[in-house]
Amino acid sequence: MSDQNSDAPAEQKTSRTILDSILDSALHEMNRERSGLLLSGLSAGLDIGFGPLLMAVVLTLSPGGYGDLGTELLLATVYSVGFVFVILGRSELFTEHTMLAVIPVMDGQASLGQLGRLWGLVYAGNLLGGLSFALLATLLTPGLGVVEAAAFEAIALKLVTHDLQWLFVGGVFAGWLMGLLAWLITAAEETTGRLLFVFIVTGTIGLLHLPHSIAGNVEVLFGLFVSPAITVADYLAFLALATVGNAVGGGVFVAALKYGHVVRGAD
Repeated sequence: MSDQNSDAPAEQKTSRTILDSILDSALHEMNRERSGLLLSGLSAGLDIGFGPLLMAVVLTLSPGGYGDLGTELLLATVYSVGFVFVILGRSELFTEHTMLAVIPVMDGQASLGQLGRLWGLVYAGNLLGGLSFALLATLLTPGLGVVEAAAFEAIALKLVTHDLQWLFVGGVFAGWLMGLLAWLITAAEETTGRLLFVFIVTGTIGLLHLPHSIAGNVEVLFGLFVSPAITVADYLAFLALATVGNAVGGGVFVAALKYGHVVRGAD
C-alpha cells in the first residue's frame, strides 16, 4: 500500500523546537576543545574575506561606484558570498554566537565563563583569519589585474568615515540581523532555504553598509594596508565599536527576546 503522506510537506518547526536545537548546538560548541574552536574561527575569518575581495573586484571593474543602484545591489550580493562559505561550511563566526551562545546562559545550562571562553576563542580565530586574508589579498590580487588599491581604500573608507556613535548603532543593527539569521538558519528545513536566508540577511547588511565586526575587519584592514588615509586608530575604533554593537544587537534584540517569548508559552 502506498504511503498517503509521502508527498506531504515537512512540518514547520515550532519555536520550542528551534530553541531546543539552538541549545543543543550551542552547548556542543561550548564543550569543544580550545584548538577546535580556534581553528574553526580561523577558517571562518579566512573564508569570509572572499566577500570583501569580490566587492573590491566589482568596484574595480564596474563603471559605477557607491551610490549607483546597480553597483550597490551587486556589491551587496557579492558581500554575501563570504557568509555563504562560512555558514553553510559550518565554521564558527563570532556574530552568530552573539545570539547562539547566549541562549544556554539564559537557560541556566552554561556559565558566563563558558560564554566568554567561546566568544574569546572564536573571535580571536576570526580576527587572525581576517588579518591573514587581508594581507594575502592586498599583496597578491592586484597582480591579477582585476583589483586596484583604490578599491580597497574605498571599501575601508565607507566604514571608518562615520561618527563613532553611528559605528555603535550600526553595529547593533548588524548584530541584530546576524542573530536573526542564526535563528532562521536553525528554523530552515533545507539547504536551499538556508542559502536564501543568508543572501537576504547578509545582503541587507551589505546594502546598508552596516559595521559587521568580522567581515568589516577584513574591509578596514584592506584600507589600512594600502592607504595612508586609514590609520591604526581608525581600525581599532571601528573594531571596538562594531564588536560591542554586534554583541548588543544579537544578545539583546534576538537572544533575550526570542528566548523570553518562547519560554513563556510560544508554539
